[in-house]
Amino acid sequence: MRILLIDDHPIVRTACHRLLAAKGGMELAEAASAAEGVHRVTDFEPDVIVLDLRLPDSSGVDTVARIVERAPGAKIIVFSMYDDPMFASRALEAGAKGYMTKNDDPNLLLDAIERVTTGEIFLTPAMAAELASIAACAAGSLDPGLSSREQQVLHLLRQGKTFGEIADELNIAYRTAAHAAAQIKSKLGLASTAALIKWAVEHPQRVER
Repeated sequence: MRILLIDDHPIVRTACHRLLAAKGGMELAEAASAAEGVHRVTDFEPDVIVLDLRLPDSSGVDTVARIVERAPGAKIIVFSMYDDPMFASRALEAGAKGYMTKNDDPNLLLDAIERVTTGEIFLTPAMAAELASIAACAAGSLDPGLSSREQQVLHLLRQGKTFGEIADELNIAYRTAAHAAAQIKSKLGLASTAALIKWAVEHPQRVER
């Protein structure tokens, strides 16, 4: 697995490099700016990108969008000093697949990489809870007409379950759980899994019926 670290702080890059190298099975590359990082995306072709939001030459959210446009298959984990849920929400909407802060347990980075490479969205429980408490989703209908399977998936998402955990609990394939979530988002007019989780938490009367 190829991992690209984009951060302008050498100490942070070194710490991440050591953590990931100790895990093994990873080829690592580094960049100290957005421009260098976008260039390395092309020549290194990383599977996962660990990206700081605050870079000297570009905002992290803009960098996420540039990387997604250039390498849509790459999984981006934002690794930021900001614990404001609005930064996480903006990063996810731009195309990032995970968000964690530099105050979180460093070992969570390994978990985040594993999660995003299997197609999941990674948020720490604290950040997921923060996202759920900000302004209500602009969801369309409070009666989305969900199937019983979709209702089950939504209920488990509200509990903080991953797609893999939902698949195990319902004895269904991972792709079936992910497809059900995609169908729910379509019915509710939501653009991301983060928005879906917010909706589920903010409308328990629709989830727990």
